[in-house]
Amino acid sequence: MQFNSVVGKAYTGCEWVMKLAYVNILWLLFSLGGLIFLGISPASAALFTILRKWLMDETDIPIFRTFLDTYKKEFIKANKLGWLMALIGMFLYFDFKYLITVGGTIQYVLSIPLLIVSILFFITMLYLFPVYVHYELRLIQYIKNSFFIGIINMHITILMIAATILIGILYGYIPGIVPFFGISLFSLMVMTGAKQSFNRIEAKQRKLSVQN
Repeated sequence: MQFNSVVGKAYTGCEWVMKLAYVNILWLLFSLGGLIFLGISPASAALFTILRKWLMDETDIPIFRTFLDTYKKEFIKANKLGWLMALIGMFLYFDFKYLITVGGTIQYVLSIPLLIVSILFFITMLYLFPVYVHYELRLIQYIKNSFFIGIINMHITILMIAATILIGILYGYIPGIVPFFGISLFSLMVMTGAKQSFNRIEAKQRKLSVQN
């Protein structure tokens, strides 16, 4: 009985590995299909949609069909969100570049608030696509909700950041797995953490509704 349990877990693990490699390749192909600039955001929305379904025990979905349908459906909306965040990211990047050239007291005074804003931007980006595929919101609300959910669930956010660093270290030691798991493994970690945050918030909302 114990042997069958071990075999079953090994089979499930192998199945997850194959699925993650498959969706990672799909993400790469569809990103390239959109010439990178127009493909990354809808491909990411499709990837996170599938990961969310898996984490909600919808494991028998047709992967390619789900990916393709989501990619086409979210192409314009996801690109609007992606480009908006890209513009904010570029603004922060050029601010850092400018501060490096300025030097002196101004650099030290402005570096701290800019660093804080950059960290908050990173937290928002961490939750952005999980929020996008979990909720139906207006464009700006995705950004606001991603920010607030990340801050409210800071302990989960810190764990997500730590896991991101560990995955980056893993890729550094085993770069050969990056083409197969570079995005999907990272996204699975992010979606898992975000789902825990969503569950906590929804549990609090249910508790408040019962009390009222």
